[in-house]
Amino acid sequence: MVEFTRNRHSLLCQSDNEALQIEAWGRDGVRLRATKLTGIRQDWISALDNPGGYPAVIEIHETGASLRNGLITVKIGSRGELTFENAKSGKTLLREKPIHALSIPARVYRDLSGGLFHIEACFEAHEDERLFGLGQHPHGRLDQKGCVIDLIQRNTEVAIPFLLSSRGYGFLWNNPAVGRVELGANATRWVAEAAPQMDYWVTAGDDPRQILSNYADVTGHAPVLPAWASGFWQSKLRYGSQAELEAVAEEYSRRKLPLSVIVIDFFHWTRQGDWQFDPKSWPDPGRMVLTLEKLGVKVMVSVWPTVNRQSPNWQEMWGKGFIARNKTGTPAHFYFVDIGDEDGTYIHYYDSTHPEARKYIWEKVKQGYVQYGIKIFWLDACEPEMIPMTPENLHFYAGDGNAVANIYPRDHVRGFYEGMKAQGEEDFLFLCRSAWAGSQRFGAAVWSGDINSTFAELRAQVRAGLNMALSGIPWWTTDIGGFRGGDPAEPEFRELVVRWFQYGAFCPLFRLHGHRLPNSNDFNGADNEVWSFGAEAYAILREYLLLRERLRPYIMEQMRLTHESGIPPMRPLFVDYPSDPACWAVEDEYMFGPDLLVAPVLEAGARRRKVYLPAGSSWRNAWTDQPVISGQWIDVEAPLERIPLFLRGDAMLPIKAG
Repeated sequence: MVEFTRNRHSLLCQSDNEALQIEAWGRDGVRLRATKLTGIRQDWISALDNPGGYPAVIEIHETGASLRNGLITVKIGSRGELTFENAKSGKTLLREKPIHALSIPARVYRDLSGGLFHIEACFEAHEDERLFGLGQHPHGRLDQKGCVIDLIQRNTEVAIPFLLSSRGYGFLWNNPAVGRVELGANATRWVAEAAPQMDYWVTAGDDPRQILSNYADVTGHAPVLPAWASGFWQSKLRYGSQAELEAVAEEYSRRKLPLSVIVIDFFHWTRQGDWQFDPKSWPDPGRMVLTLEKLGVKVMVSVWPTVNRQSPNWQEMWGKGFIARNKTGTPAHFYFVDIGDEDGTYIHYYDSTHPEARKYIWEKVKQGYVQYGIKIFWLDACEPEMIPMTPENLHFYAGDGNAVANIYPRDHVRGFYEGMKAQGEEDFLFLCRSAWAGSQRFGAAVWSGDINSTFAELRAQVRAGLNMALSGIPWWTTDIGGFRGGDPAEPEFRELVVRWFQYGAFCPLFRLHGHRLPNSNDFNGADNEVWSFGAEAYAILREYLLLRERLRPYIMEQMRLTHESGIPPMRPLFVDYPSDPACWAVEDEYMFGPDLLVAPVLEAGARRRKVYLPAGSSWRNAWTDQPVISGQWIDVEAPLERIPLFLRGDAMLPIKAG
């Protein structure tokens, strides 16, 4: 039997061996926490930022209890079983399902040491349900029904445990633990390898926009995108010197090509963990920043969370407990090369969950970069990329590795955000390779990691970017052309770069990056500027640079709306057209704001493609201005120089020059 106790905004349910607390949390949302400890830990790590003070309607009766907050009702049966319903329609959104009808309940706790449990939560599955979000994964699917998704941070995989369901709800597994979610035909099961309690949040909405807005309200809205960030970013692996970097920026200026940001990647430092320029290659960073500012170009610098034992900062950081610890074996986390250690050395990761460690890193970054006027940082390798990644062997300031590891990237970007905010800065954007729920409120922009230079990878990026948008991360991008490989002299790669560049022009962030062939011993790689791929490609890339520049007022308006509403600028068709069933199945087109439909070309050699135009709006071809009938698939010409674009209604955007 379950004993119920009512509070103002919450319902407490106590059985012989489980404490369960349900609260109204955010608009149309409820938060559930449950444990087999003596009580709920109110201090445990959470992505939820703002409960909002919404009133709960609570009823207790002989056969159970219920709590309603706006559009959502949760019902608790006499044995503690849970059902979530749309309070307006009465439709069941989500219902617990016993793992075994006779012997294993829907909520499972297996005792571990140190006040932790292996935890599972099991729910009914529905054949017609589509499931989106969950961060970024390389499986190449938008609808993830049928997938098993590991909840662990890896290079190219970003674990954000939020799902948006076609049944009209959003679900956040509010737990930084390593685990998985199984989106099976017979059940949906969430698993945490180690946690003190179960913790999740459910919201209902009349449409996906309302669900996404509710989610942003409780996990945090992204800041307003800085104006400079909506332009073109130039990057490669790597610019080896101040002179080389300045020459590239000056060449963009000479060619009258728009350039907003140029990036200084890794190995510009003395050693990992010094967080400063190598004066041999970067003799006058202050003058460099001023020179580039005169050209209208911002400088971004790559900052890694890693420390070499040869760094003078190592001993102090180790002594103060600022380095993530291994439970057994060496404290080293990664065998890599470094300046002065070309044959390889062991690298260590600082502990981003330690508040004083975050402050320490920021002070070093201020001394090494901010003093020269650099205020834009690329937070690379922030999963953290430990090899092998064995979180069960890690101990962080925040707790056991299996219980807290997924929080690392969010706390890392938080340290930079809080450091800049304390200095009175107002523009926040940090390019990150990983994130967790709520990272967006600290100005995290995410890119898709070290992906391969193939059309298959490009196809996967479209789905990955849309799922990231549905996971609360509105600022997202890829390495245009892919990161690994690609010879600028090869015709096949030049075609790939053109198609990827066209797609990149209609991503929230527009950034060219990659490790081009042939490789070089100094880790510079081949050239990777827009003029590096031959005359035909250059002419096309130039036109899309100019097109992006014309679209920047429209893009900034979408970014302002994103800041206010939580609706991402880049989103699947069903976000704007939920009543059109076909839109829920379209995975390779998207809306870029409300007025522009983008259908990138994703196949080598393709010069046509099929495009679906959603019902409910009128459409016209953005290149020809010809109207097209909505609610149907059409065959569209797509010569190499053209990405299919369609304008909604009477929208007027400067797609064509002139």
